[in-house]
Amino acid sequence: MGTMQKSLRIPKEVVQAIEDLAEVSGQEFSAVANELLAEAIKMRRCPGIVFADGPAGRRARVAGTGLEVWEIIAIYRSLDRKPDRLKQAYPWLSDGQIRAALGYYAAYPEEIDRCIGINERWNKERLLRQHPSLAVNRS
Repeated sequence: MGTMQKSLRIPKEVVQAIEDLAEVSGQEFSAVANELLAEAIKMRRCPGIVFADGPAGRRARVAGTGLEVWEIIAIYRSLDRKPDRLKQAYPWLSDGQIRAALGYYAAYPEEIDRCIGINERWNKERLLRQHPSLAVNRS
């Protein structure tokens, strides 16, 4: 995706908040501001979606749950993409929460497919290679 330079007036308190986030994350001001803008657009486009930090970075989640969108969509795909079966798999989710996940996937399929692909590459051997302390015998 190409970039474009624009002039923008930002309230001082917003600049300070972005600078604080940049300092904590070790990112440049522009990177943090761009991430926040992109997330705001996605949340406005897909009501019911929020973004949260996790072990693998910031990811789209269904509001009011701890579930990342990719987790719900991975199950959805395994259920032949049938919303009624997805509702059975997640009976505690409201219809609106399920619609939010499906809507986000419809809007951003590459992002979600990438997350699913990364998760599918994990296996026992890779886990032990990445985290050798898990293989230590505790006798």
